[in-house]
Amino acid sequence: MAESPSGAPSAAENITTATDGEAAPVGGFSLSTSAAATVFRTRVFGAEDLHRAQTRIAHEIVERNHGPRDVVLVGLHHRGPEIAQRLADAIESFEGVSVPVGALDVAFYRDDIGLRRVQPLGPTEVPVDVTGRVVVLVDDVLFTGRTIRAALDAITELGRPRSIQLAVLIDRGHRELPIRADFVGKNLPTAEREDVRVRLRETDDVEEDTIELWGPDGGDE
Repeated sequence: MAESPSGAPSAAENITTATDGEAAPVGGFSLSTSAAATVFRTRVFGAEDLHRAQTRIAHEIVERNHGPRDVVLVGLHHRGPEIAQRLADAIESFEGVSVPVGALDVAFYRDDIGLRRVQPLGPTEVPVDVTGRVVVLVDDVLFTGRTIRAALDAITELGRPRSIQLAVLIDRGHRELPIRADFVGKNLPTAEREDVRVRLRETDDVEEDTIELWGPDGGDE
């Protein structure tokens, strides 16, 4: 999901952008750059590099938790569930264990719910009881931390996990809450008005996964 610096969702959904796991409702890129044209800055991950990062994260999750037993991967809409399934597939490939995968919609747990129209992004589906388990929340981009705060509220309504961890593909900084990721594909310094655009085969009708950094035309502001 993608989230604007103010905590309100960005006006996009097909491309996760300048946000932190907050979902964008329509379109595909954050409008945090107002009406200014955005330009391509750099490719952060191509398909092969993204695959390597996901495989590394999967190994780190298993190592951190002394094996995959009791681990549940819960992806945050939008894109989180697909990334969580990729991590589960990777873990099964080298551990021979099928890790449960769930999906979480945090729309009704956001701290700006009284300031904007609530836009559910998908069903909350967690196939096992999370009580006593290690829940790994999975998202594409970590930004302000407000989506993750909402996810903590949402997941603890389903039970009392032994611990909750966080895995993200990109940590772009600019935290507004004391939240950090346990597993990170790449730490990417950004300006607030830049967009981190995530495109995945499963969610974005593209042939190849990419993560790119875009920003306002004319440089940082």
